[in-house]
Amino acid sequence: MQHTLTSIATVHSPYQQKFGVARQPGLVPAAEVCIELAAEFNADSVRGLESFDYVWIHFIFHGVLDEGWSPLVRPPRLGGKQKMGVFATRSPHRPNHLGLSLLKLERIECGKTVKLYCSGADLLDGTPVVDIKPYIPFVEARPEAAAGFALSAPDLLQVAWLPGTDTGLSANTRELIAQSIAQDPRPAYQNIPERVYVMSVAGYEIKFQIEEKAATIIAVEPQAV
Repeated sequence: MQHTLTSIATVHSPYQQKFGVARQPGLVPAAEVCIELAAEFNADSVRGLESFDYVWIHFIFHGVLDEGWSPLVRPPRLGGKQKMGVFATRSPHRPNHLGLSLLKLERIECGKTVKLYCSGADLLDGTPVVDIKPYIPFVEARPEAAAGFALSAPDLLQVAWLPGTDTGLSANTRELIAQSIAQDPRPAYQNIPERVYVMSVAGYEIKFQIEEKAATIIAVEPQAV
């Protein structure tokens, strides 16, 4: 029996492009998104959800739908050199391009549409959501479980700002930019100190360089409309 998934919500995210999006949920606490439910889902559909701290977001990796999939992928955590089976990774290049993120539920607004505000997001702007479920710790928390090649959080880069580059930024935007770059968004195989990387986030175009374990933000400019 075939069943077609339909989107129940759309993500409004500060990440406008794939480059720079956190590779896992929770790694960039300042990354707040708004998950806006489709018009047919009213306040009744989220009744009781406000009593949970975290939610599972099931979504579609819509930014890579045209890139296909492979049974073997190169996880960034392994330096982009070692291949692992796609089902042993969180790669977006999957047969059905389905993703799963555990996000902190900050608040719910029930107005003309229902909106869930979540932090620690790793979602691209416009991401279609296909389901939402509450996180239940006693069922789903297994801190003693083996974690394969992802035993701990990745090491963070030290982030420095050239004088004046953060002028006019709100505290949250500054944190969002710094935390996103600290995750080292470069492809795992790339290490070119002189290269200038460009990341679009929160309406700004950020230019930065990375050498060893340090990143330097050299320019922050409003994105052209």
